[in-house]
Amino acid sequence: MTWTLPQRRALNALQLMFVADALAMPVHWFYNRQDIEKAFPGGVTSLAAAPDFHPSSIMSLHSTSRGGRGAQGQHGASPEIVGEVILKGRRKYWGNANQHYHHGMQAGENTLNAHCARIVMRSLLAGGGRYDKDGFLDAYIAFMTADPPEHPDTYAESYHRGFFANLASGKSKDSCGAVTHDTPSIGGLVMIAPVVISERLNGTPLKEVQQHCRDHLFLTHPEVELARVCAAYVALLDELLFRPEDATVELLLAATARESAGFDPAELVANGYDDRQVIGALFSPACYISGSWPSVLYLAYKYRYQPRQGLIANANLGGDNVHRGIVLGAILGLINFARLYDDFKQLVDQASLIEEIYPILGLSGERPGEEGRAL
Repeated sequence: MTWTLPQRRALNALQLMFVADALAMPVHWFYNRQDIEKAFPGGVTSLAAAPDFHPSSIMSLHSTSRGGRGAQGQHGASPEIVGEVILKGRRKYWGNANQHYHHGMQAGENTLNAHCARIVMRSLLAGGGRYDKDGFLDAYIAFMTADPPEHPDTYAESYHRGFFANLASGKSKDSCGAVTHDTPSIGGLVMIAPVVISERLNGTPLKEVQQHCRDHLFLTHPEVELARVCAAYVALLDELLFRPEDATVELLLAATARESAGFDPAELVANGYDDRQVIGALFSPACYISGSWPSVLYLAYKYRYQPRQGLIANANLGGDNVHRGIVLGAILGLINFARLYDDFKQLVDQASLIEEIYPILGLSGERPGEEGRAL
C-alpha cells in the first residue's frame, strides 16, 4: 500500500514521543547542570537507566494520600493512595531522601505518563479511532489500580494522586480532576497528540477534535490557562500534520510562539544564546506551563531539522524534561522523517508500541522506508 504524507509524519510523531520520554527519564527533575554532568559525564547522549541518587529530589515531600505536597501516611479512615490504590508495592520508595522519581527504571523504559499516552492510544483503537471519554477513564482506572502495576515507574504526579483521592471519596470518575498549585503543567499535554492524530486521520473535524482534547484535559487537569495552551498545541499539530510539502515550518512555529506565548523564537535563535540562557534563565525549566510551553516552542524552532539533537538538548536541560520532551517529540516528529529508528528500536516496549501505533494510522503490517529526510 502507499503511505500518505500525513501517515508518515504521524508515525514519526508517535515514535519520537516515547523516545523523548526515555532519553530524558534518567535526569528528570535534575535542576543543576553540574549534577547532570556528574551523573552522566558529557551529558545524556543515549538511552540510560535511572541512577540511584537524585540530587534534587523532593519526592519525600509529596503527599501519598492526595495531590500536591504534604505529610506522607494515612489520613483518618481514607486509604493511602500511593501503595493502597495506585503504585501497589511501591510506597516504600516515597519517604527516602534523594530518591530518584523513576527508581529502578532501565534504559529504554518509559515513565508512567508515557504509559498513560498508551492508554489513550488503546482506547482510541477500541473506539475505532475516535475518542471516547468513558472508554479512556475505565482503562485509566484499571491500569492505575492494577496489582502488580503494569508499568515500571515508582512515581505518580500530583494529578494522578488527586484523581484517585477524589475517586476514593466517592466522586464520579469524570469529576475527579484535582486542582493543586501545579495543575497548569506541561504534563497535561502528554496524552493529547494521539487524540489529534487518530481523530484527524479518521476525518473528525478539527473543531470537534479540539473540544475532545479540552474535555480530555479537564478529566485530569481542569485549568483554563492550560486549556488555552492546549488549543494552540492542537492547532499546531494539525497544521504540521496536514501542511503542504512546500510549507515553511519556521513560519508555523514562529506564529504559534508569538500568538500563544508572546515571544519570537527566531530572534532568540539568531542571538546565539546557549540553551540554558533561554531555558533556565528566560523560561523556567519546571513543569509550569508558563515556562514549559515557550521552552518547547524555542527548542522546536531551533532544532526543527535536527530532531535527535533537539531531544538530547531537552534531556540535558533537566527540570520537567520528560513531559516537555514528549510534547517536543510530537512536534519534531511531524516536521521530520526523523533518523531515530535506532533509538526507537531500543525502547523496551517497542514491539508492543508498534502494535498500538500502526492501527491508529490506519495501517497494519507494512512499514515505511527508514531513510531520513525532512517531510
